[in-house]
Amino acid sequence: MDKLTVAVCGATGAVGREMLETLAQRDFPATEVIPFASARSAGKTVKFKDQELTVRELKEDSFEGVDIAIFSAGGATSTKFSPFAAHAGCVVVDNSAAWRMDDRCPLVVPEVNPEDLAWHNGIIANPNCSTIQMLVALKPIYDTVGIRRIVVSTYQAVSGTGQKGINELEKQVRDLFNQRDIEHKAYPYQIAFNCLPHIDIFLDNDYTKEEMKMVNETRKMFHDDKIGVSATCVRVPVFFGHGESVNIETEKKMTAKECRVLLSQAPGVRVIDNPRELLYPMPIMCAGQDDTMVGRIREDESIENGLNMWICADNIRKGAALNAVQIAEELLRRDLVRVPDRNVFMK
Repeated sequence: MDKLTVAVCGATGAVGREMLETLAQRDFPATEVIPFASARSAGKTVKFKDQELTVRELKEDSFEGVDIAIFSAGGATSTKFSPFAAHAGCVVVDNSAAWRMDDRCPLVVPEVNPEDLAWHNGIIANPNCSTIQMLVALKPIYDTVGIRRIVVSTYQAVSGTGQKGINELEKQVRDLFNQRDIEHKAYPYQIAFNCLPHIDIFLDNDYTKEEMKMVNETRKMFHDDKIGVSATCVRVPVFFGHGESVNIETEKKMTAKECRVLLSQAPGVRVIDNPRELLYPMPIMCAGQDDTMVGRIREDESIENGLNMWICADNIRKGAALNAVQIAEELLRRDLVRVPDRNVFMK
């Protein structure tokens, strides 16, 4: 395209700023980048490359002349404004949960199911951060030997809650060391030096919404309603980087060695797995990194075809900003920066 205009909606938030940085670092071929945010943030500036861009107020008529809009402004904002963007001929890549399970919207991780972009109707959903890193690691295994069942326990950083989660952990640590009373607003209990087995709201089945996101999103992206997925999601006192303990039962036998070789060749994956040298992924290694890191790969001795592994990734980077930018890159590569039916979300 001779001219490519990209909007970043929610540009003043932690993920929005990371999206701008990722666009710059990957030299995304935009001729113009426009930052949008709420009325209270309009007029502020955000950094993009060597520029200071002035933030504009996001409105229903903001998308004329915009080719791609990357949203990270919350579900309510995405629900309200994304249809107007698609109606204007702009392709939306949305980071919220608003459109993930909508049958009109593909849910995409470029290393997992880029072919689903072909049937987009103007809105493409970015999966949940914890689902993204898990499926980047599991897709090569699924394609090679099949997967019957996944059991995952997550160890999720406070940045998954946004800047308020980061601020709360930092303040609580300072208050504890200075013997001040602990306050909690972002979480129902103290998060400093604690673990909360509770992310998002509890549902009628006693799972949290975060846990069911992992179940439903996995099935949608794998196009496999029969795959078993059981998730327990835990918030831990880490600033950046989610960890996941993943156990899988495969259709056919795969040894730990075969798994290491396979994943070492997989796009977006870095295998760090040498127990004798105490080498394994950790959240602290992932901050600012694009790769999903996998280690502690070992065979599950309790079942015939089972594997255990430990997966880490930067939840703000690959779990949000990078995946969205990669989707935009894939749209360009496949010549899909167009909306087939501008009215599909306005009917």
